[in-house]
Amino acid sequence: MEIVIHLLLNEQAEALPASLLSMLKTCMEETLLSEEFPYDAEISFSITDDAEICEINKEQRGIEKPTDVLSFPMLSLEDDVLVIEDEDMVDENTVFLGDIVISMERAEAQAEAYGHSKERELGFLAVHSMLHLLGYDHETGKAEETEMFQKQESVLERVGLVRDR
Repeated sequence: MEIVIHLLLNEQAEALPASLLSMLKTCMEETLLSEEFPYDAEISFSITDDAEICEINKEQRGIEKPTDVLSFPMLSLEDDVLVIEDEDMVDENTVFLGDIVISMERAEAQAEAYGHSKERELGFLAVHSMLHLLGYDHETGKAEETEMFQKQESVLERVGLVRDR
């Protein structure tokens, strides 16, 4: 099975080096493959700074602080099955999954704090956010958190973005 992700990029994301953007896309595609997602996907992908992600976080979630990544899924999960509520979101076997917003400032700070590369941190955030777009939520309980984090590490290992031990 092959999965293709069509990224809709903001200006900051467009300015990323092609190799980094390609790696992020690979992380997202591998996440869909690992979940056996049956469609190609379209994702709005934005890179921003702490000030802007803080504003988005405040507007959308009522939390006035910067965060590393925000995910805005367009699908819903009912009884562990993804539901496409609006057939207009499917176009020629491509599903619009939602929006991903990453703070580059936060990603760089976290990479330094965790002692790994910026690429590894951005890959982690991309996979983490993709799982949210697919209905996973680590804030609903310990079992869900464990499952989601195991899936993240599995995908990151398959794409070669392992933590230095």
